[in-house]
Amino acid sequence: CLANLYITDIPLVDVRSPKELNRRAFPNATNLPLLTDGERAAIGIRYKKAGAKAAISLGYELINAEKKQALLEDWQAYLYKKPNALLYCFRGGLRSEIVQQWLTEIDTPIHRIDGGYKAMRRFLIDIIEKVTVEKDIIVIAGKAGSGKTHLINQLSYGIDLEGCARHRGSAFGKRVNLQPTPINFENSLSIQFLKLRSNTAKTVFLEDESRAIGAVSIPVSLFKVMKEAPLAFIEEPLDNRVEIILNDYVISNYLEYKQSAPKEAEENFTKFLLTSLEKIRRRLGYNYYNNVREIMQKALACKNKEEAHGLHRKWIRNLLETYYDPMYEYQLSKKMHRLIFRGEKHDFLNWAKDIQGG
Repeated sequence: CLANLYITDIPLVDVRSPKELNRRAFPNATNLPLLTDGERAAIGIRYKKAGAKAAISLGYELINAEKKQALLEDWQAYLYKKPNALLYCFRGGLRSEIVQQWLTEIDTPIHRIDGGYKAMRRFLIDIIEKVTVEKDIIVIAGKAGSGKTHLINQLSYGIDLEGCARHRGSAFGKRVNLQPTPINFENSLSIQFLKLRSNTAKTVFLEDESRAIGAVSIPVSLFKVMKEAPLAFIEEPLDNRVEIILNDYVISNYLEYKQSAPKEAEENFTKFLLTSLEKIRRRLGYNYYNNVREIMQKALACKNKEEAHGLHRKWIRNLLETYYDPMYEYQLSKKMHRLIFRGEKHDFLNWAKDIQGG
């Protein structure tokens, strides 16, 4: 059952080439390719020029006895650690069949997934479509800094869209780690929904998002439902929102840069903040943009942590009061007919618990 693969996080051995994996993959898969990208390309050219038989013959020529032994040792080592792993290639065809046969010959059997990646991908696409029909979706709304993502992650039946996208969804939303490819984002999102479908909950909570979250987009069918879904609006005082943004976008982000590349952390974090502000420059206007940028630069240059945080709070509050809050209030005014809850976080959590049936 394909559903069980994702619900229980069964390990997968992906024998496609690295380039294939980079474009489209699954979170629980490990790439142990039969062919390199170059070898696969050469076989593809031979296939076009001389047909399948000649292409297969070239494949066996490229994988000599020494390389075959090295591959077998890698596959065996992986299966020793994860004996319940399953095997697949793109269509569940020749590559996975060959690997399965070779492993069987050395008493290391492994089950193959029928239809390979293509069948698995089709299954996950269908999950999104089913969710839009079978689940009641409630969208959690709130002004910038309301902590909606943190709230989503406290819910038994919440899906963190920004977590799947590895992006916080605003001009300042970029994270240190690269975003997934659009296909990998959809795969990850489908798996999260699939895991929810394994329980009895009919209601799913999602955060109020634009369709684009950085470089990836929410699937059309799901976003269409989100645009019409009931809204739960979270009330959060301005001071609290400033602190949440300071922690998420400044303190936590800086730590991520520090862990990723300690020596370049200051430079990279400075570039991140200034580049993010640049994205909304036209909307802010020349004078206002320069004023905010000046405060931000002072904060970045300040060596005293408390003083720096005070300066960061200043530009954050400035942007919230003058730019983000008025924009969100305007957007919310067009959605008031969808509002089914408005209140503070603790009240929302109690309300959501009742919605979920305890």
